[in-house]
Amino acid sequence: MDAVRSIRITVRCFAAVREALGADAVAVELSVGATVADLHAELVRRAPALQRLPVAFAVNRAYAGPATVLRDGDEVAPIPPISGGSPAARAAFVLQREPLDPRALEAECRTDHDGAVVTFAGTTRDHNDGSAVVSLSYEAYPEMAEQVLHKLFDAAFARFAITRARVAHRLGLVPVGEASIVVVVAAAHRGAAFDACRWLMDRIKAEAPIWKREQLRDGDAVRWVGELPRPEP
Repeated sequence: MDAVRSIRITVRCFAAVREALGADAVAVELSVGATVADLHAELVRRAPALQRLPVAFAVNRAYAGPATVLRDGDEVAPIPPISGGSPAARAAFVLQREPLDPRALEAECRTDHDGAVVTFAGTTRDHNDGSAVVSLSYEAYPEMAEQVLHKLFDAAFARFAITRARVAHRLGLVPVGEASIVVVVAAAHRGAAFDACRWLMDRIKAEAPIWKREQLRDGDAVRWVGELPRPEP
């Protein structure tokens, strides 16, 4: 392909997309004027298994539609179905491989001005969709996850009368009974704290590029679970 008439795209690969393409990142050369749909077609040509995998796309860490025109140097991530301060900060997000500590996050959130601290912990259960589950394993697109979470924090503070918020999500293996995510919200009154905590958790599940794979008790069976991202308008 003539270099003058082509662009070079870096494709970041996660979860089932990484398994299909066999790499964490691949370079793709496309014609000038190529769109996200054209890139998708090229990836399917390289890995036909992707034809059966529903994906959304992020261009430079922001969700983008199939008609989005790509430019030389863009970073693109196909997003398969999905399942990111200091103590003084108003809001903070962390991805970590170590077990989560809800009490530490609560201590970062609570002040003497707050009458309510609401904590949600999502834990690995031993079953899902009729199958016995041994453990879950999580991976993320860290840079984009952090960007998405900061957008959600901004929206939460605009919608609800809250003072501080913390989200911590675990990566890697999470055994049955252990927490994969903790959301903590502080507010002067319980209504705002409950509402904001639930809203944040729901939006994280809908938008954050974090993937979950189940290890089933049935031999060595594993499966990726989740839905395509659903950003709010």
